[in-house]
Amino acid sequence: MMTRAGEIERSIITACRKGIWSKFVRAVKEYELVSAGDKIAVCISGGKDSMLLAKCMQELMRHSPIPFSLEFLVMDPGYAPENRALIEENAALMELPVHIFETQIFGAVTEIEKNPCYLCARMRRGYLYEEAKKLGCNKIALGHHFDDVIETILMGIFYGGQMQSMPPKLKSTSHPGMQLIRPLYYVHEEDIVRWKERNGLRFLRCACRFTELSAAKEDESKRQEMKKLIAAMKKTNPNADISIFRSAYNVHVDTLIQYDSKGKKYPFLERFDQDR
Repeated sequence: MMTRAGEIERSIITACRKGIWSKFVRAVKEYELVSAGDKIAVCISGGKDSMLLAKCMQELMRHSPIPFSLEFLVMDPGYAPENRALIEENAALMELPVHIFETQIFGAVTEIEKNPCYLCARMRRGYLYEEAKKLGCNKIALGHHFDDVIETILMGIFYGGQMQSMPPKLKSTSHPGMQLIRPLYYVHEEDIVRWKERNGLRFLRCACRFTELSAAKEDESKRQEMKKLIAAMKKTNPNADISIFRSAYNVHVDTLIQYDSKGKKYPFLERFDQDR
């Protein structure tokens, strides 16, 4: 008789194959996210995205011709006891052998008034790299998906005054030899939600204490605003999200007033004069 964990795994490669598994495998292959001999720390926050990523990576490890290993890394930045318990329950249900370590990041940023979310994210990333390195890992895998990518593009334009995307992998500048990978790069959030609901799973909505303290915080967030904007755009253009995503593949730098590459600026007039 198939276990509950087995049913959840099977749903990924059967009922959810088109929306999740095929797109997951496509990103792994297309961007060469996994190499022979890798030891990858799959970072689990307790939300639906990272839990799905963990199961996808576990399934890939079992069947991939490329030999690699995994650590399932959970950082407790100061969760409420019930949230920590939910993560542990889901890990046991899904047969994920998690390695949990504790920090006090939430306590450190709670009193910060300016950009607490940015500071929290930076600190969390640093701790994850450090713990992954201690475990002998050379990569960390995060659960960012397709929707995160397009929301990041729009947030940069509307609130950062810049054009940037979220790459499928990057090299750490603070931890030499370490890489960050995003295997769910092509997976849409709506398909992750379908997988969760199909299996009757309940995850943390957000790992952030600010959201725990006030559900209204989520509605006020810039990312939620981008979600609503994209949903509104899709009412008149069903492929609006696809177009936003593809824009990062079709950047015509000669038409830009200025662009940066590896810290060097390339102004329009300077380039214009060089063409004379």
